[in-house]
Amino acid sequence: MDLKNLLKSLENCPCGREHTFDTKVVEIYSGLTKDTGKILLDAGFPTNILLVADENTLGVANAEGLCDSLEASGFNVKKLIYKNMMYARIEQVREVEALLDDVDGVISCGTGSLNDICRVASFEKDKKFCIFATAPSMDGFASDTAPIIDNNFKVSWFVRQPMVILADTKILANAPTELKAAGFGDMVAKYIGIADWRISNLLTGEYYCPAIAEVTMTAVKKMVALADKVTGNDEEAAGAIMEALVLSGLAMKLALSSRPASGAEHVVSHYWECYKLARGIWPEFHGKKVGVATVIINKIYRNIADRVEEINPTKDQPDWTEVYKHFSAEQIPEVEKLNNPSIMDKIDPADLKAKWQQIREIIWEVLPENDELIALMNTAGCATTPEEIHVSPELFAAGIYYHAYMRYRVLVTRMMPMMGIDPLKYLD
Repeated sequence: MDLKNLLKSLENCPCGREHTFDTKVVEIYSGLTKDTGKILLDAGFPTNILLVADENTLGVANAEGLCDSLEASGFNVKKLIYKNMMYARIEQVREVEALLDDVDGVISCGTGSLNDICRVASFEKDKKFCIFATAPSMDGFASDTAPIIDNNFKVSWFVRQPMVILADTKILANAPTELKAAGFGDMVAKYIGIADWRISNLLTGEYYCPAIAEVTMTAVKKMVALADKVTGNDEEAAGAIMEALVLSGLAMKLALSSRPASGAEHVVSHYWECYKLARGIWPEFHGKKVGVATVIINKIYRNIADRVEEINPTKDQPDWTEVYKHFSAEQIPEVEKLNNPSIMDKIDPADLKAKWQQIREIIWEVLPENDELIALMNTAGCATTPEEIHVSPELFAAGIYYHAYMRYRVLVTRMMPMMGIDPLKYLD
């Protein structure tokens, strides 16, 4: 990937900010695994390293020669191998940190949660970080944030991007179909993210950069064009999907915010996930849940824009006792902190009323038609219903009503109580 050209295209950006990122090398091609050691040496990556993986990810990487390549290039490799890393908890971050005092770099072999615990640990210990991706399953490869579960609450850590991102399309193409479909689900979420971002900019003046939004949407277009190839073992498609996922992560760093990549749909997914984690239930893959939430939020936003011509907003006055009933005891302190002060203090009801037509136009411009979105996701083998991710009707409703209190962020869903709108009534 031509990172220098991407940065050059953003020089003297009209938004007035200088855009940059930490990632130095992104290589995605067939047979890359055998070249891993050389690529890292050429990039200046330290040779005394900790390799973190689980049995599944290390198995597929070593089948193509990962450890052989590292050892042949003179790397001294210490290993931390989990049986099966399902989600990133603060406890795993501390386990990785405990092994970093005598190494200079960390390689995460895998995706999602493995990357996130290493991203935080390497940042906390000031070590170089490399990702060797084994599935195009989510958009966080190039991110400078990491969602970590702490007290059954998903907290975003602001860290540092990986110095190097590597992916072998042979491995990516042979990844489980469910993981590739999850990557697709994570990318279509960007429609909601960009819409929420633009609407917040309209109402509060929150920073927004059209050029960065375009980077994100270019990545989405690349992904959508490959919908019919997601479920096959097509190396060209797998490589293009991986590139789109990396671009999305770079966009977050360029904006210094996750805004280009996530909106209400991600927070809904986080609500469902944290509810399940608090009860010891496997919450499904991140992108799989996000894809379902995207279908739901897209439908709510489109239907409200189509059917609600005028609004008469009032000052936001939540029933906090009722809100807190829908969070576990260990989550409540964090929810209180995120809502004191309330993000809705930035929304003037009169201004919201005056700009409602502009909000509708943003929704129409950015979001796909509901049937079009579902057709794309079906083609890509994605889950599209709550039942497919084992979300009960009760948990589904709670997620829709209360997710927005988990973030200090302007979302259209967070403004619905002000507008007197019940989102569940717009799902038919």
